[in-house]
Amino acid sequence: MSAAGQWIAPFLEARAAELGAARNTLLAYARDLQDFTAWLAARGGAPETTTQTDIEAYLGDCEARGLAVATRARRLSAIRQLFGFAFEEGLRADNPALRIRGPGRARKLPHTLSEEEVERLLQAARRLGRSPVERGRNTCLMELLYATGMRVSELVSLPVAAARGRPEMLLVTGKGGRERLVPLSATAREALDEWLVLRQRGEDAARAAGRPVSPWLFPSRGKSGHMTRNRFYLLIKELAVEANVSAATVTPHVLRHAFATHLLANGADLRVIQTLLGHADLSTTEIYTHVLDERLKALVETHHPLARAARRKSGGKTSSEGQ
Repeated sequence: MSAAGQWIAPFLEARAAELGAARNTLLAYARDLQDFTAWLAARGGAPETTTQTDIEAYLGDCEARGLAVATRARRLSAIRQLFGFAFEEGLRADNPALRIRGPGRARKLPHTLSEEEVERLLQAARRLGRSPVERGRNTCLMELLYATGMRVSELVSLPVAAARGRPEMLLVTGKGGRERLVPLSATAREALDEWLVLRQRGEDAARAAGRPVSPWLFPSRGKSGHMTRNRFYLLIKELAVEANVSAATVTPHVLRHAFATHLLANGADLRVIQTLLGHADLSTTEIYTHVLDERLKALVETHHPLARAARRKSGGKTSSEGQ
């Protein structure tokens, strides 16, 4: 194993063990660090002797290669973590990445939906489907998603055991294996009850035919045994068309954004929303305050008497009206 590999491998193992980093996250770290160490090796360098100037030169080279700001920021994050790990483990007496400023990243506000648009999607779920079973499943999926703000991967992989017994809350396993409890609304509990009755009929038929029953809340005949993320993505597009909501703007993650934004708009505490979403860092949740600020600004520009008077005087439109 190369000298660089002797650093990267234990670093990745530590991230997996200490932080429960997902496989895709570890693969991204590995790719970024391999690119960095290959760049060093081509110039006769190595992680043991890397200086702050070397790291800054590498980031400059990444920019010259046309890598996106987000990619460069991610690579610097991986390099910082690697040298932080090396310092803690005694592989180096210093951390050359400690004082490097990353490339500025424009903070993109997440797209969301209005409460009225979400209601139309929920009503569409009650109509869309070739049978009562499909309609019941679709209704349950959408009600749970909007009531809890779960990630789509968390939703489709829910075990049926977590939903039995009319629970007030669901236990959800999120990123890195971290568990959290999410409360259910009355309509979500009702949709869940109705789906469990429908699902039980299918389970009874499977037993009678000698087939194994599924441990998943939303079973499927596919390899995973439960509905896949891709299938739910396609389903939500179908629901958008049925609800007359722009399918281009509706994804499972947009429903998660809508959950958070609507809670905040109706007075929920930001730290409560952080807990419900399963965010490790409050700064991730704070993006929703900016979404709300933008919506309030657009509301004032559109409806305030002084704004309307200014438009009449100028004969023009506000920036929000022109978009």
